[in-house]
Amino acid sequence: MNTLKNFGQPTRDAIAGTHLLARHLALSLPSLGVISAVGALFASLQAHAVDGCEVLLCLAAPSWRAIPQCVPPIQQLLRDLARGKAFPTCAMAGAGNASSHAWASAPDFCPPPYTRQWEGPNGTFYSCDYTGAIDVRVNGEPFSQTWWSVSGDTVTAFSPLAKAQLGAWDTRFDDDFAAWLATRPAAADPRN
Repeated sequence: MNTLKNFGQPTRDAIAGTHLLARHLALSLPSLGVISAVGALFASLQAHAVDGCEVLLCLAAPSWRAIPQCVPPIQQLLRDLARGKAFPTCAMAGAGNASSHAWASAPDFCPPPYTRQWEGPNGTFYSCDYTGAIDVRVNGEPFSQTWWSVSGDTVTAFSPLAKAQLGAWDTRFDDDFAAWLATRPAAADPRN
């Protein structure tokens, strides 16, 4: 069951998942006042610059859209990336906790459901529905990959580790991937 149907309202699962991640990240930070520092990330939003730590927490949430405090910084991040600005960093994240950005490049770096292909006079051409991807790592392990477009659309692929820790997440990527798989021809049985 998808508990994140209403993206305008945070669900208990979305809030709990974000708190779980904040607590998880806080344990790897060196100072004792980390929990209050992580709480302060959500308490203050800066309109002119995106805080890399806030971005890391929001993008690792079950759905950043379901957390009102995450919407402005993530929307600003997407605008900044679309304008070619550098991806923000988080010095307080601790070893193994990080986020990074890479530009999409179909067909090699674009999920299959979002890769478009067509034949032209000079061969096959590819494009990606998304402009780039933001990877989040927790304790050195892949946690999530959020694909974004210039229009502000995003879709997030959560790793098995993230799914186990979060319990509930935005399933749009999983749903799109399943729909794409359903359109693929069935593999021939090698025994025939």
